[in-house]
Amino acid sequence: MLLVHGSASDYRTWSHVIEALADQYRVVAYSRRYHYPNDEIEAGTDYSMMQHVKDLRRVIETLELGPVHLVGHSYGAFLSLLLAIGNPELVRKLVLAEPPVLTLFTSNQPRYGELLRLFLARPRTALSIVGFGIRGVAPATAAIQRGDREAALRIFGAAVLGPATFRGLSRERLEQARANLIDTELIGSGFAPIAAPDIAAVEAPILLLTGERSPTIWHRFTDRLGELLPNVHRVEIPNASHIMHEDNPEAYVSEVVGHLESCTTIAVQATGTGLHGLLHFGDIREHGLALGGADVVQVDVHRQPGDLESE
Repeated sequence: MLLVHGSASDYRTWSHVIEALADQYRVVAYSRRYHYPNDEIEAGTDYSMMQHVKDLRRVIETLELGPVHLVGHSYGAFLSLLLAIGNPELVRKLVLAEPPVLTLFTSNQPRYGELLRLFLARPRTALSIVGFGIRGVAPATAAIQRGDREAALRIFGAAVLGPATFRGLSRERLEQARANLIDTELIGSGFAPIAAPDIAAVEAPILLLTGERSPTIWHRFTDRLGELLPNVHRVEIPNASHIMHEDNPEAYVSEVVGHLESCTTIAVQATGTGLHGLLHFGDIREHGLALGGADVVQVDVHRQPGDLESE
């Protein structure tokens, strides 16, 4: 099982669930390119979604994990879906938690004509996209451009999680978000294009997760994915927002494990040893992986429970 984190996050976001998942599966969590503890993005470098997809593919191939159960959250869920479209042979099952599939509906910066057509076809989705842009993306981008990263984090965090959830984040979680707030993710090339026929062609069994308290836009995006995907099961995690694996880890783990066990072939399954690993993106010499940045600590992906804390 490979865990793929979202924006303003790193491998630490999975700390609430990784031990429980590792009771039954070999679990690998990694920090994506430019995310802690890897090197920061260099000035003038785009935060490219397709580069992150290529990185994800190389993690699977280099560590010989495939076909793998991909468990993605938010941006990481979008990456996982794109990988399943482009390299279906690497994916066994998918768990997608609220992927931000904006480009299924409009361009990254929607033009008037796009929004008008969307309003006619899917008015609730159009309203949620416009509202998210007005309350979240536009003011957060403006804050980034004037150098006020705290304001950008506050605005964007409230839009993505909901104001109450963002206000309730622990100091430790806020520090993780600050460490992974990447300016060019907001002001760069944005999301990769994705088309309805490509989504409809994904054959892997998929669990679509939403949070009961997640902002409306995530539910609208998930609605459309649920219509398109041919082999899908949708579940709402109670008492949870967009970061459902942190808000309600017990319910999250239960749904994920239930999905992965729902077919006769299951991923490499631990026999009571709880195999898991943490992979930081950088130069992991043991596996010959040199994909962007820091010369980070080498990590053994066959650790036993209890070793997680040392990271």
